[in-house]
Amino acid sequence: MREDGRSPHEEDEPSEPALGPMGYGILLGTTALYAIYVGIPIAFRGPASMPFLTGPYAFIPIAVFLAVAIVLAVRPRTSRWGAGLLIGLGIFTLLGGGICVGALAAQTGGRI
Repeated sequence: MREDGRSPHEEDEPSEPALGPMGYGILLGTTALYAIYVGIPIAFRGPASMPFLTGPYAFIPIAVFLAVAIVLAVRPRTSRWGAGLLIGLGIFTLLGGGICVGALAAQTGGRI
């Protein structure tokens, strides 16, 4: 018996990494999507000066992101990365919706 009351055959469990592939997928996914949909319009001073990300073309980056995330999630070796990217897409959608509603509420004086 050891001092802590466990037998010498019981091994300590290895500690998990801080983020791991899923955490990095979430961070990379949300950061990339916000960079595309918030950073680029700010850099180009509004949607009027950037016709490449307006109308139906605005869905192309999300479609590519979703396709890559699904392919990564289906493959066993990269499934955690893909799952992280899909979770990041969900976070982007939820937070983006909240930001949009907040901006609309601010513009209308709270009368939505």
